[in-house]
Amino acid sequence: MVKHIILWQLKDEFTAEEKAEIKTGIKAGLEGLAGKIPGLLEIKVNTEGLSSSNADVMLDSAFENEEALKGYAVHPEHVKVADEKVRPYTKTRMCLDYEV
Repeated sequence: MVKHIILWQLKDEFTAEEKAEIKTGIKAGLEGLAGKIPGLLEIKVNTEGLSSSNADVMLDSAFENEEALKGYAVHPEHVKVADEKVRPYTKTRMCLDYEV
């Protein structure tokens, strides 16, 4: 199994209310991919970090193997969510992929 963890920071220009809406959209969009992408075993988005956090959103996902992760990256459903719900609103992205 391969874990795929992403941390994002939202752009500074958004108000607290806008950030809350953006986080809701990211969570719904990404978690909505469950069952739609071959090899995607688990997908969870956390938007409620503690005040000590320096990231706004975390994606915690698991795939059957590295090939499934590569397929997810280019899958049209994932690309649509990334292009519409994530990329326009984020300023930084950090990723850690690893085998379990």
